[in-house]
Amino acid sequence: MGVSENTKGLILAMASSAFIGASFILKKKGLKSAAAAGTRAGVGGYTYLLEPLWWAGMITMIVGEVANFVAYVYAPAVLVTPLGALSIIVSAVLAHFLLKERITKMGIVGCLTCIVGSVVIVIHAPQEHSLNSVEEIWVLATQTAFLIYVAVTISLVLVLVLHFEPQYGQTNILVYLGICSLMGSLTVVSIKAIGIAIKLTLEGVSQIAYPQTWFFLTVAIICVVTQLNYLNKHLCFRLWIHSMLQLLPQYIM
Repeated sequence: MGVSENTKGLILAMASSAFIGASFILKKKGLKSAAAAGTRAGVGGYTYLLEPLWWAGMITMIVGEVANFVAYVYAPAVLVTPLGALSIIVSAVLAHFLLKERITKMGIVGCLTCIVGSVVIVIHAPQEHSLNSVEEIWVLATQTAFLIYVAVTISLVLVLVLHFEPQYGQTNILVYLGICSLMGSLTVVSIKAIGIAIKLTLEGVSQIAYPQTWFFLTVAIICVVTQLNYLNKHLCFRLWIHSMLQLLPQYIM
């Protein structure tokens, strides 16, 4: 008996989480080295581009994202997306051993909540409705309710980027998290569309000629690049906070 498509998607999504979770640690170690040698990424520095560890983390993340991308081809987004939370568990465990960051009790509770939530959603994930072309995805994506959601999401991202990031980006971690999370919701939709387009094309129903395919690809690239930029700033901000907490006892004494 063959493996179901949902199972394939589940395995790929879990592998993706492992790679992406590990990539955060590698990139943070690279950012730490870069911060010691030059300007921090959080204040506009790009010395991390010269760090091998940062590139190792980037390659690991690419591998994870590719696995995640393929997972969307086989399984519904409602199954694949929640499993991305498992990368948090991988990052927390590796950070404890490799970065010497202590996991607090609330952190443990948060990790357990992620696991329970992911398991519940995976167990009840529905079978995906079969789509025959990118045009069908376009019809779904241009429904009024979804267009309103896109407009609200983009508006919130612009407010965070143009107003809150310059003023509070270096003091409130929620700014970077908000930008990455909001853009991520649009990334999921566009990646799902591209995955289906590739799958149908490989099955003999070419989707290359459809302008919608290239539109979704453009949206995906913009979203991913934006997320990577602010993710680096987010990681650098965490690094700065961690350093300040380590130095705090010296100032108290």
